[in-house]
Amino acid sequence: MIDVISHIRLYDVGVSPRTRWLFIEIGTTSEITGLGEASLQGREIAVKEAADRFAPSLLGLAAKPVARRMRDETLAEAAFISAVDQALHDIAAKRESKRLVDYLGVAQRECIPLYANINRRTIDRSPAGFAASARLALESGFTAFKLAPFDEVDEAARHAGRIVEAMQPGLDRVAAVARVIGEFDLMVDCHWRFDEISARVLIDEGRAPGVRWVECPVPEALEAIPVIRRLREFANDAGMRLAGCEELIGLEHNRPFAEARAYDVMMPDVKYAGGVGEVIRLAGLLEQCSVACSPHNPSGPVAHAASLHVSAAMAHFDRLEVPFEESDLFWRLVGDSLPRFKDGHSALPEAPGLGITLDRDVLASTSEQVGDWSLASAVR
Repeated sequence: MIDVISHIRLYDVGVSPRTRWLFIEIGTTSEITGLGEASLQGREIAVKEAADRFAPSLLGLAAKPVARRMRDETLAEAAFISAVDQALHDIAAKRESKRLVDYLGVAQRECIPLYANINRRTIDRSPAGFAASARLALESGFTAFKLAPFDEVDEAARHAGRIVEAMQPGLDRVAAVARVIGEFDLMVDCHWRFDEISARVLIDEGRAPGVRWVECPVPEALEAIPVIRRLREFANDAGMRLAGCEELIGLEHNRPFAEARAYDVMMPDVKYAGGVGEVIRLAGLLEQCSVACSPHNPSGPVAHAASLHVSAAMAHFDRLEVPFEESDLFWRLVGDSLPRFKDGHSALPEAPGLGITLDRDVLASTSEQVGDWSLASAVR
C-alpha cells in the first residue's frame, strides 16, 4: 500500500521579541512523521497564508520527496514548499532506517565546520555588546564570527544620502569584535543596505580590522550582477571574499549569479531554495562554476539538522552558518537528539532521518499550532 500524507501541522514558536521559528510536521498513513522548518523572519503571516493555500492539496499524495521546479514562487511560498521537502526527506530516510545523509548518498564528511552568527543573540547593540557575544563564541571554540552591525543604515539614511555617515556605528562594532577575536575570521553581513559607492567605502574601511567576508552588500537583482562583480574584485584586492544569494529560490534563480561568478561564495538556504534536494543540486552548479558553497543557516534546530545533513552530503562545501546561543530553546526543543557545537564543528545526528525529535512539552509551552490539515477532515 502507498504511504500517503495524512496530516500537516504548522507550529509558530516564540523565541524572542526579534525571532520566531515556524515548524512543519507531516504525518503519513504508516504513522511515520517528518519535520521541516519554514522560518522567515518578520513574514510569518505570509508563510501561514501560503500553507493555507498549499497544504490541503498535499493531503493524500504519496509521502516521498518530489523534485520541484522552483521559479515563480514568492519567498513565503518557497519557505513552505522547502519545509515540506525537508519533512518528506525526513520521512523517506526514516522509512529506510537511514540517516538523511546516507539516504542522499555517500557522506562526504562526518564533522561539519561551522561559523558563529552572533548577531541575533546580541541584544545590547553597542560595541561592547557585540564584543561580549564574540568572546562567548570564542570561548566556545569558534574560529569564525559573523555580525550584521549596520542597524543605522536604514531607509531614512539611504533616502537622505547619508549611508557613509550612518555606517560609522557599525564599523565601531566591527572593530570591537576584531579586538576580541584577533586573527580569526571576521565576517560582516550587510543585509543589502548599501549601494556600490558606499559598499566600496565599507570594504576599504574593513581592511584595518581584518574583515575577511562581506555578505550581501547591495540588493540582488539580475541587473546588479555587474555591480556585484566589481565589488567582488574590489573586495578580493582587499583580502576579502564576497558572499550572497541567501534568499534566492531554486536552481534557475541562482544560475545567473553563479555563472557570472558574481560572488566568491553563494549561500543557498534549505528553507528557501526548495529544500534538501535543491540545495544539493545548487552545490553541484556552484562547483561547476568554481564558486564556494556555504549554506545559510541562522534559524531554528530543524533547519539546522537539515543543513547538517545537506552539508555532509554535498561534495562541494565551504562551511555552515549556525546561530550562536540566541536562545536555549534551540537545544531544549530537540533534547539530546541534536549534537552540540564543539570546537567550531558539529557531528551529525545519528538517528534515522533528520535524527531529531521535538520535545512535546517544550513545544506546547512555547508555540502555537497555527495550521492543522488532515486527510480525515478533508474526506468529511
